[in-house]
Amino acid sequence: MSVPPSERKVLTDLILLVLEKSIDGYVKFEDFIYNPLLERPVKKSLLSQAIKRLREQGLVELISDKELTFRLTDSGKDKALWKKMAFEDTKWDGKWRLVIWDIPEKRRLARDLLRFKLKQLGFVQWQKSVWATKKNCIKILRDFIKRVGIEDWVMVIESDNVGI
Repeated sequence: MSVPPSERKVLTDLILLVLEKSIDGYVKFEDFIYNPLLERPVKKSLLSQAIKRLREQGLVELISDKELTFRLTDSGKDKALWKKMAFEDTKWDGKWRLVIWDIPEKRRLARDLLRFKLKQLGFVQWQKSVWATKKNCIKILRDFIKRVGIEDWVMVIESDNVGI
């Protein structure tokens, strides 16, 4: 019996979130099976396949072969933060998050990447280089902007006073 791709994706996303929430950044294989975030016990074979996929994507690394202990890589941490935002369903706190930029043409690829990430986060375009969202994603967004190296051309604003 094969597992539908949607269930496999949910399991891998949840594994990322479990690792992201772990206190010391490490989780043993056995701890995944009965983790409260996973709602119900997971078959070892499905868990093994999901972890294998995450390792092949470079999102998870094996720390101890003897104890089967795993942790997120830097790429895995980034992916987990984006997944965490997608799973969060909180009430609006009354603040708008605005991103305004003037990124030079020589950094066009970075500009396109920023636009792609803003869409992923649920931002909407207000003007050509002005985007807004109600989601609380300031920390993740600022970290992303620094990693891409465009902080000199991008302004991130959080305000409860947006209007005419």
